Amino acid sequence: MSVTVRRLNCTPEQVFAVLADPWVYPSWVVGASRMRAADDGYPAAGSRLHHSIGVWPFVLNDETRVDEWDPPRRMVLQAKTRPFGEERVVIDVRPRGAGCVVRMEEHPVAGPARLIPRPIADLVLHVRNAESLRRLEWAARGRA
Repeated sequence: MSVTVRRLNCTPEQVFAVLADPWVYPSWVVGASRMRAADDGYPAAGSRLHHSIGVWPFVLNDETRVDEWDPPRRMVLQAKTRPFGEERVVIDVRPRGAGCVVRMEEHPVAGPARLIPRPIADLVLHVRNAESLRRLEWAARGRA
């Protein structure tokens, strides 16, 4: 399981404003290339984002389901990344001074990604999620 923690210079409410907007998902999630649709009621538990991953012309349509939505503290997602499998992503946000600390935990739960040796998978996910959290902060600060 990969865990990435970053201190952000924005409030938990600003972070959750970004998380609540499905149309900015590809701007902060590394690997997501475009949004196609979002279920009515997003980001309520059970709702889905319909997005694509990859770089044109190698783009695959996929989806991510919200399993838990508890703003401004926690969001849990089940992300499909075909053909690699599915990942569980937990985003926990805690206030810290004038900003917040975001902890992103991710681990494969289905598909071939589960066969990747854990130290290698954790390293790759950590590097990707460090960049995703950097982008999340930029998007949150840009809304202020």
